[in-house]
Amino acid sequence: MEASKMEAFKQFIDQCKANPLILHTPSLSFFKAYLQSLGAKIPSEPKQEYDSMEEEQYTSAGTRSSGEDEIVESDIELDASDVVEPDNDPPQEMGDRSAEVTEETQDAAQMAKSKAMEAISEGKLDEAITFLTEAVQLNPTSAILHGTRGSVFLKLKKPNAAIRDAEAALQINPDSAKGYKVRGMARAMLGQWQEAANDLHIAAKLDYDEEIESMLKKVEPNAHKIEEHRKKYDRLRKERELKRAEHERKLRQEAQDRAAASGLKDGEVIQIRMISDLEAKLKAASKTSRLGVLYFTATWCGPCRFISPLVTSSASKYPKVVFLKIDIDEAREVASRYNISSVPTFIFVKNGQEIDKVVGADKNVLESKIAQHAG
Repeated sequence: MEASKMEAFKQFIDQCKANPLILHTPSLSFFKAYLQSLGAKIPSEPKQEYDSMEEEQYTSAGTRSSGEDEIVESDIELDASDVVEPDNDPPQEMGDRSAEVTEETQDAAQMAKSKAMEAISEGKLDEAITFLTEAVQLNPTSAILHGTRGSVFLKLKKPNAAIRDAEAALQINPDSAKGYKVRGMARAMLGQWQEAANDLHIAAKLDYDEEIESMLKKVEPNAHKIEEHRKKYDRLRKERELKRAEHERKLRQEAQDRAAASGLKDGEVIQIRMISDLEAKLKAASKTSRLGVLYFTATWCGPCRFISPLVTSSASKYPKVVFLKIDIDEAREVASRYNISSVPTFIFVKNGQEIDKVVGADKNVLESKIAQHAG
């Protein structure tokens, strides 16, 4: 292996030693698997633990850390006094719309309709249905006949049958006011308040009458309550999802902070050889709101040897300060980034920003600066 690649590999191994948790990075899964195949023990990833207070708030917002995850909706008080049980009779005859309708069959259908109207006036609704079914079979393309039969099914409290006729009428004539009116009233009988209100509003626009207005006065309050109920719980669910997302984001951030902190050796001076090492450590320090002290040195530097014990003792004294040692001959790129012209040089960094600098081996000045910024 080339010397440069070997050096890079050694630096990678140093990174793994400093922070073994990086082996859990998905892109390094192949390397982790290889190490485990050799019997290596990889430290477990930090578990995400719920803060008890946050968990309580999270639960009270409508979401639980375990068990049911759905918001339980309250009942809506609706006026269902006119709602009936759905009818389950076999579908009524609709006739063959592809059949030719002649003047003769039209006249016959009109005659059957007249008989049906007479039966309705006498309260003979079943007989009226029979005559209207005959009329529909004679003239199956008449939206009016379907609508009329649908209105009789309404009187018989058979909303499903009425809906079938209403939809047949609307297929024949999409602007059939009677089709919308019959379907709207049938849906109201079944407690389908929002759908009923929608149909009745369309019917009123096409051909307004007092019966539609009267039905809307019964239907609209229920439809409005349902809509407000839906909006309320949609809002609650959205709020719950936002809180859940924020809670999970905090947990991920805490896990990242713990992982970052685990790579910072409290009380020790960390050797830096590459820009990537430095950036990782400074990022970790920033995430955990720690002060970073960059100590630029060289093996041939006498003053550096003089000040080095103070750096080591300061690391022990201030375990939450991140001391990073950079040999300018080993890490030339790092030294170049900070324009280091003499050693020892100390650069103080907090939250990614350079806040102070000490050049030279003055122990008193260095101790004072560390104490000032560490607090």
